[in-house]
Amino acid sequence: MKAIILFMLVVILAEKASGDALLPERSYRILMLLPVSSRSHMNIFVALAEALAHRGHKIIMLTNQPSQSTHPNILEVHHGLTHMALAKRNMFHERKNSSTGFAVFPKILPAMARDLYKVPSVQDLYEKRKENDLLVVDHMFNEPLSCSQIVYPFLHELPFITVAVPGIDTRHSAVLGNVLNPSYVPNLWTSYPFPMSLWQRLKNTALHIWISFYWRHWGVVPRIQKEISVHFPDLPPLLDIERNQSLTLMNTHFSITTPVPLLPSQVEVGAIQCRLAKPLPQDIESWIAGAGPAGVIYFSLGSLTRGDSMLPEYLQVFLEAFRRLPQRILWKYEEQLEGASDNVRISSWLPQQDILAHHNVKVFISHGGLLSLQESIFHATPLLVLPIFGDQPRNGMFVEDSGIGRTLVWEKLTADSIVDTLTDIINNTKYKEDVDRMSASLRDQPMTPQERAVFWTEYVIRHRGAPQLRCPAAQLSWVEFLMLDMMGLLLLTLLVLLLLIRRLLRGISAILPIGSCKKKRD
Repeated sequence: MKAIILFMLVVILAEKASGDALLPERSYRILMLLPVSSRSHMNIFVALAEALAHRGHKIIMLTNQPSQSTHPNILEVHHGLTHMALAKRNMFHERKNSSTGFAVFPKILPAMARDLYKVPSVQDLYEKRKENDLLVVDHMFNEPLSCSQIVYPFLHELPFITVAVPGIDTRHSAVLGNVLNPSYVPNLWTSYPFPMSLWQRLKNTALHIWISFYWRHWGVVPRIQKEISVHFPDLPPLLDIERNQSLTLMNTHFSITTPVPLLPSQVEVGAIQCRLAKPLPQDIESWIAGAGPAGVIYFSLGSLTRGDSMLPEYLQVFLEAFRRLPQRILWKYEEQLEGASDNVRISSWLPQQDILAHHNVKVFISHGGLLSLQESIFHATPLLVLPIFGDQPRNGMFVEDSGIGRTLVWEKLTADSIVDTLTDIINNTKYKEDVDRMSASLRDQPMTPQERAVFWTEYVIRHRGAPQLRCPAAQLSWVEFLMLDMMGLLLLTLLVLLLLIRRLLRGISAILPIGSCKKKRD
């Protein structure tokens, strides 16, 4: 009996010690800066902020988005600038634009850099910036135009980390000292089947170089630098400040993207926004369950592209296709919709993850945004992807190649193609089997993405910026990194050696009587 009591006491003490070890040493104050963000980027930051807030840390978020968190430890500060209203465009009108609809940002961002530091709430945050233990920055808004430079004055001489919402960004990785090989690592805009052909590798390499050059030396940074220098004339160059980041949390996971070599300062937290399902509202639950064995198809184009911005010809194609399907359709659509059949239910907002987790939801018709892709895989729902812009065509190719769904092109949409594709996804069990397999791989982790993000965020604070994580390559120039100076020196040495050998041979031929001996023989 005494032995049992002693054993239980040891177990209790061990559990207590383990729990104490998991507690932070104190409550940290963390400032998150995302003055230019989309709703999807905000979702990632809120997931990180709430995970940190649950640990007792105080989070302040500077943002342009409506409040999304009710946690008492999170304070959201809205700067109130309306510059981004100019960027709200119909993405269907931008599909044929080679800049993917973001050419407006080189004009908007310098203007925001000029006006942001005139906002009283932003001035107050800046004056108190050294009261924070850590700063967290959105490393970009939308590829390839980084918007975080407008808040780089906050970061000077303070520890900070970045959050890479799009996941692997080759330009950002190079800044950290990890130059990814374009022979197999796709760029943010396009992707190619593996292995790439010679022509595809050439195009991919050109885009890797072009995106970095455009961002650093032409399209964005020089214009922002000019405006920032007016406010902060003694501030170091923005690109020098960028090199001092301690860590980046990347919204990716090797099971759902191209596996690449990573540095200790590159931590994967893909699907950090994903969670277990909550009970659905009773009316939606009853409607989905009432679909019977045929099931339900969920249709959403994400937060940036509104359903009511769809071109009329596309809208009519979907209405006709849905009328011919035995399934019920749950459609995120922001306005009233005339002509919808009885099997279609319209709502301006829907709890996406709770719907995707429902066993009677058979397919998710999506635009192919990264967060929607992750949530669909996490909840094991096959996809029909209709890419619109940005990284969505690349995500659609991934869905097709990995066998977890199908992809269609807007310009080639017909009612027959929609019906046939959805019928194939629902009736062919391989799509569900493949997405089940990928979901199991994504979920099979020693700790959740939230726990991993919290650990490394606190790690950087505990170790005062954690300089031990930083790769020395981040401080090298391109000439030094590629060893161009060394190769140039070797080539020069070889050239000098060849010239010396040539002169030596000429000298030898002049001394030896080879020519005179030949004349005597003649």
